[in-house]
Amino acid sequence: MSRITTPADIEAAPAASRPLLQAVKDQLGVTPNMFRLISNSPAALEGYLALNAALNKGKLPAQTRERIALAIAEINGCNYCLSAHTYLGKTLAKLDDGEIMANRNGSSNDLKADAAVRFATKVSRERGHIGEPDLRAVKDAGYDDAQVIEIVLHVALNTWTNFINEVGQTDIDFPIVKGRNAA
Repeated sequence: MSRITTPADIEAAPAASRPLLQAVKDQLGVTPNMFRLISNSPAALEGYLALNAALNKGKLPAQTRERIALAIAEINGCNYCLSAHTYLGKTLAKLDDGEIMANRNGSSNDLKADAAVRFATKVSRERGHIGEPDLRAVKDAGYDDAQVIEIVLHVALNTWTNFINEVGQTDIDFPIVKGRNAA
């Protein structure tokens, strides 16, 4: 059970969050618990949605973004995000079970994506204190400076949602997947 109030529906959310939640519902067909939990702070919801929307316009493909989300959710032991991104990875990004498992292990079966996922996991584990060889490896795989920055922001954004969901103990409203590192 969630430790932070999760409005039951859009109408129960703070007034300033309602149009934002409606936009989520219009896009996804539902308003997942995480969005409703975050809606307690209209500013936080607006900021999350804005950064997520901006990154979706970036240079990283949707599949790579999902791969990074899976790797970071596993590192942080967030079952909510692991469940959500496993579902999204399969249904929207069309990742197969083998790829999802590789992502959860911090790698990818796709050679170029492997460099991005490995870099993202290194950034997460080392809290950004990566070495020149780490940066060189992701660039040698074909990622430019803009994509490197986007990878780092995806690590940060996914870490934020992992932390929000762990602090709030958000009720999982996707098929449940449990992380190996989950506390």
